Amino acid sequence: MPHPLITQADIDAFQEDGVVLIKGLFRDYIETMKAGVEANMANPGPYAAENLKDGEVGRFFDDYCNWQRIGAFEEVIRQGPAAEVAADLMRSNTTQLFHDHILVKEPGTSKPTPWHSDGPYYFVSGQQNVSFWVPLDPVREASLRCVAGSHLWEKPVLPTRWLSESSFYPNPDDYMPVPDPDAEGMDIREYQMEPGDAVAFNFNVLHGARGNEAADRRRAFSLRLVGDDARYTERPGPTSPPFPGHDMTEGQKLREDWFPILYRR
Repeated sequence: MPHPLITQADIDAFQEDGVVLIKGLFRDYIETMKAGVEANMANPGPYAAENLKDGEVGRFFDDYCNWQRIGAFEEVIRQGPAAEVAADLMRSNTTQLFHDHILVKEPGTSKPTPWHSDGPYYFVSGQQNVSFWVPLDPVREASLRCVAGSHLWEKPVLPTRWLSESSFYPNPDDYMPVPDPDAEGMDIREYQMEPGDAVAFNFNVLHGARGNEAADRRRAFSLRLVGDDARYTERPGPTSPPFPGHDMTEGQKLREDWFPILYRR
């Protein structure tokens, strides 16, 4: 039986569409996540980034791979229900942590998050994976947007550097150009959400997010998890996150001392 927070219909939708809304998945950890975000912003890690060009209004901050130094994030990851729910969605016997990520858009930040797929930035292959995108503030307009079914496209979407809009790797011909889902009439899934709700989506789903024109902040915590078939794969350049010194080789399961198993059936 699936975890009580989801249904078989949710699992089927995740497999077919690559994206599904899970209401209240992190509802018991909202204040914990808020405390973690504040600690993270007060003490950014080595991968923290400001994502606006000169002259753009507002602030769009993100940072990742901080769970080992911010106790609030580790508490959510290890004690919350996400790992078991992820195993159900992925149809996997195990759930393994890949990394955490926060994204904060302050009020008046009109810049959208560009359309992209996460998978090509990562050194992970396999279909059993899931990202949870969790708002810590009510979301009406500054929402995540996902293209249903894009995780099944034959060719991956070109990974780009958000500020320079250039190719992330030296082999752009191996990827399809980044589409314009609005102009091309694609099936975009977008949800109004309460704090603690979660959008679950496959690493290869094309997604972006609207800017935050509201009077309130839009803080989001994201958790990236992998399943049984996840393996290390070599990319033609440094990945994001890079995890320097990981010492893994092509086809190897992710090392469990760096990427712990969170759930096992």
